[in-house]
Amino acid sequence: MTLETIAHILWGLTAFGLIVLVLLHSPKGDGLGGLGGQAQLFTSTKSAELTLNRMTWTLTALFLALTVVLSAQWLSPVEAAPGAPATSAPLTAPAPDAPANPAQ
Repeated sequence: MTLETIAHILWGLTAFGLIVLVLLHSPKGDGLGGLGGQAQLFTSTKSAELTLNRMTWTLTALFLALTVVLSAQWLSPVEAAPGAPATSAPLTAPAPDAPANPAQ
């Protein structure tokens, strides 16, 4: 398992965790946190809100950092010929041969 694969798995888990945490947030009531006694795990609603906020911001920062790393392909191995500099190949294709001139 490569480091890039581990980063992809971690990226997916943080995305899922963010979805769950955002659904647990509630601006006025218990929200989905009331299902299964989530609010009873904390001593007060203020403590629950503070903990959810910290967990959400932490996962958001991790998700964004992994997004930047994966989109920049910093973890992808660079394949180069032996002795060649480690630069990427040009993105343009070579020009096609000129068509034969039918007038001649």
